[in-house]
Amino acid sequence: MKFSINRDAFLKPLQVVSGAVERRHTLPILSNLLLQVDNGQLKLTGTDLEVELVSSVPLESADMDAAVTVPAKKLLDIVRSLPEGSTIEFTSQEDSATVKSGRSKFKLSTLSSDDFPNIDDWKSDIHLVTEQAILKDLMEKTHFSMANQDVRYYLNGMLFETDNGMLRSVATDGHRLAMSTCAIDQPGLAQRQVIVPRKGVVELLRLLGDDDQEVSVSIGNNHIRVETPELVFTSKLVDGRFPDYRRVLPSGGDKVVVAHRDALRQSFGRASILSNEKFRGVRLNLSSGELCITATNPEQEQAEEVIEVDYQGDDLEIGFNVSYLLDVLNNIDDEQVSFTLSDSNSSALIEPQHDESCCYVIMPMRL
Repeated sequence: MKFSINRDAFLKPLQVVSGAVERRHTLPILSNLLLQVDNGQLKLTGTDLEVELVSSVPLESADMDAAVTVPAKKLLDIVRSLPEGSTIEFTSQEDSATVKSGRSKFKLSTLSSDDFPNIDDWKSDIHLVTEQAILKDLMEKTHFSMANQDVRYYLNGMLFETDNGMLRSVATDGHRLAMSTCAIDQPGLAQRQVIVPRKGVVELLRLLGDDDQEVSVSIGNNHIRVETPELVFTSKLVDGRFPDYRRVLPSGGDKVVVAHRDALRQSFGRASILSNEKFRGVRLNLSSGELCITATNPEQEQAEEVIEVDYQGDDLEIGFNVSYLLDVLNNIDDEQVSFTLSDSNSSALIEPQHDESCCYVIMPMRL
């Protein structure tokens, strides 16, 4: 196998597919990337058996179609360290590969491409097309509520729900829930719920752009595939049943508080400095036109913030994890935010004042 390629053209797809590769793996070949030369194109594949990333780039020259696997991290570090604009010559023999550029030369060990695992062929029964920015925004508004290494494995991911002309993302860790919805110009879209694992969500957020380039999403029984002009992302789905998010959404709250998002965010940020480092609790005291935020810690230190809010009603005292509140406020674009509360033991419903596409639920804390 022999080909030459511009360093800058090689670096981008390398960075894309290396995201799927785990550093330490029981199977040595999973630390490698699959390089395939086919008809003047170089195809790069990285996988951890759960997520697979594929990207292609045209070659300056190639002598014949062939395939080999090389250590992902080492190849990426080598290419990244070479001067911008330089030309890279890649050759592989039986069990090694050589990377040459100018007066630099690197010899890498290789493994047979025949042993590289491929995600089996699968059929998709749902197919939709949207813009990259829309899909990324949908995920960014909810991803922070995903659980991390929870024994309830179905919470370690994001629910995607398709329904007639609509795509929804939902994430929860059992203490909070985030939901976002966007319209898809595809009437007759079948109703379906799938759970994309946490690693797949993180990779997609890294890879999707903020532009109006087209992205196609295909969903099968056990896989989801997202295709852009630059890459093909495939992930296994989490085999489990996601909680019914509709039952979690609080209803009947009679206390509606409207506040300026940035002022609220800054006040919570300052109060959190003296909150308990482990439990992160803050106390909210609500009265007509005013919200008092108090945080204390085991060292008997205390922070107090008073902020003007649009509220007329009974007084209320309620506690929340300040990190959860800040996560929500950092991911809302609207200048005004509304909190709907009922009592000190019921969850809060938080929504942007002028945007009905997303909402957030946070359970209260006993302080």
